[in-house]
Amino acid sequence: MSDAVPGAVSDVPVVGGVGAAGGVSAAGAGVGPVSAGGAARVCRAPLLLSLVHTSAVLVAGVSLAVTLWTGLEERGVAVAFGVLIGVGELTRWTGAQVREAAPLGAAGALSYALLGADAGRATQHGVAQVVAVVVAAGLLGSVPHIWRGSGRAPDHLARRVLSTGFAAVCFQPLYNQGVFTAWGGPAYALLLIAILALTALCDAVLAAALRHSRTRWPFGPLLRDELRALLGIGSAVCATGAVMALAVAVIGLWALPVFCVPLLLTQLSFRRYAAVRTTYRQTIASLARATEIAGYTPAGHARRVAALSRAVGRDLGLSGRDLTVLEYAALMHDIGQLSLVDPVPAGATAALPAEEQRRIALLGGAVVRQTGVDGAVAVVVERQADPYRQQPVAARIVRTVNAYEEKARDAGPGGPFTALEELRLATAGDYAPEVVEALARVLARDCLTLPSGG
Repeated sequence: MSDAVPGAVSDVPVVGGVGAAGGVSAAGAGVGPVSAGGAARVCRAPLLLSLVHTSAVLVAGVSLAVTLWTGLEERGVAVAFGVLIGVGELTRWTGAQVREAAPLGAAGALSYALLGADAGRATQHGVAQVVAVVVAAGLLGSVPHIWRGSGRAPDHLARRVLSTGFAAVCFQPLYNQGVFTAWGGPAYALLLIAILALTALCDAVLAAALRHSRTRWPFGPLLRDELRALLGIGSAVCATGAVMALAVAVIGLWALPVFCVPLLLTQLSFRRYAAVRTTYRQTIASLARATEIAGYTPAGHARRVAALSRAVGRDLGLSGRDLTVLEYAALMHDIGQLSLVDPVPAGATAALPAEEQRRIALLGGAVVRQTGVDGAVAVVVERQADPYRQQPVAARIVRTVNAYEEKARDAGPGGPFTALEELRLATAGDYAPEVVEALARVLARDCLTLPSGG
């Protein structure tokens, strides 16, 4: 499972000004404004994305055509695995951003790709039939999700087709030729595990490439997130796929419902964990809104700073827990203003003297510590007003993004451009140059907008 926090600010980067200045041109990053025609141009699907989807469609189409031409081998086995995969897709997790949204469907697809026997009888299905069954079951199970418009069904199905096809290519031709006939016991089990491990690594690279293509975030941190996720639900999927393939080979199709139960329980546990994390995040967001309700900061300010900070953090290569800490600190960066007797006009702390900024930051850190939030969040809030050379990366990001949001909000239609230029001029002493440039890249990124409301 990915480290993105369920219920957190969207991982889709957001840019631009606020309110009336919400329509940001890319001028702040050294390029011209994006016209309506330009927007249509830059929103075109990236090449890699189109290549992956086209490859998946070709593999699926050829597999379906071959299967229709030659007919199904072991129809009962194909139907049983198809039902399993379809049920897995129907129960796909749509409540949060996770690496594997349909673990049961993934385990069923991998198990069918590595199936060599049914109750002691050798199977004869090949790569084309494996892919055809996975495609048909996946499409049927995805219909409700596509109808509701939830999730990225094309990416999900493309990965499923290509990863399952890869596993089947590694196993089925050699098995049907009798290469693995002499393999038995631990050696055969290790073979399946090795193929699954290689498939999981390839799928992780494919998933990171798709996200990189869609978001233009650095590929390295995205791949690191995907590989880290293999230790969670990914390992459970691979283990279940291997166990089901081995069990069906010995006791037949009755093994499928028996060995699905542990994975279903694991999926339920992950959903409960996600619900707890969502509630935790909502609590922090509610605390952050206290300054808005009390009139210390404009409506939506904390949310906008958190969203843009997360995008800048992604651009700088942060991932996992570091992104979570950054988001929480950005949500609560102004909470120290609740201790002020006289509110700062419009909550704009970036224009205050350095000592006053530090005092508010220390008050905010003290409030955060009393809430029981992770101590790392309090450290970022406390140090957001320190000289940038002494700040952790998260504090540098929060300070820069907060200043940008305040300056863009108050500068009128040209606010985003003016704010970014002011930040660049202040990189000698107040703002980290690498953070300002990352902010400029996020602002110039294609097809991005910033919510204008609170």
